[in-house]
Amino acid sequence: MSTENEVLNYSKEERKNHILKEINLHSRVSFETLSAKLGVSEDTVRRDINELDADSLLIKVKGGAMTKGYHYSSSNQTYAVESKQVIAQKAVSLLHDGMVLIVDGGTTIREFIRLIPNDLNLTVFTITAFSAVQLLDKPNIKTIMIGGSISSYSQMCVSGEVFQQLANIKADLLVLGTNALDVVGGYSDSDWETVQVKKAMVQAAKKTAVLTISEKLNTVLKMKIAGLAEIDYIITELEPENDKLEPYKTSASHLVLI
Repeated sequence: MSTENEVLNYSKEERKNHILKEINLHSRVSFETLSAKLGVSEDTVRRDINELDADSLLIKVKGGAMTKGYHYSSSNQTYAVESKQVIAQKAVSLLHDGMVLIVDGGTTIREFIRLIPNDLNLTVFTITAFSAVQLLDKPNIKTIMIGGSISSYSQMCVSGEVFQQLANIKADLLVLGTNALDVVGGYSDSDWETVQVKKAMVQAAKKTAVLTISEKLNTVLKMKIAGLAEIDYIITELEPENDKLEPYKTSASHLVLI
């Protein structure tokens, strides 16, 4: 792991590469988070992101940037797509006829929705417009969009109406994508509105499944959404017996690793 002094000595090219790595890994990252990781001012980060955006290497959004693969127009540029397809296939194994789901957004969730069998009868709530559009391709799914103002950062509905509607739901399963997951730090993100909505989503479901590529394990962002005690399934591209998953298995005996 790089020390702070090593980060401070990054060249501009190295800094940009680090920004791209963080954004590809976490889907979207704020100026504040990148500034802290790189040890430079937010103005410097903004200039780097402006240049990367001009080169079509990422998409600048209010407060930060997102990976091109996360954007609705760039689904063919998904980071670690093969791993996410493995995760999606595993997640589909949790589904059965008649279930009520709450489904998140993001690139791994995108692969999950694609693999839901067309003959499966489900009711699916979502707060993400792109997920809702994808679900419309499934003939036997009743899709319910939980509406409100949409965050340009997370692409989720985040207004007060969302909390009111989630409070009246008790779904069988919540399927979440993730930006960071850690044994101690739990499930976390860096955007206040995103964190509050996802906390409400966890409360609105009987069980919660977190879908994550293994690169996001043992990473922590600044705001905690849920501890491992509130998560029922962790689904990665790894085999459940993989050594990287052992700390999760031993720290929460109720967790099912898939």
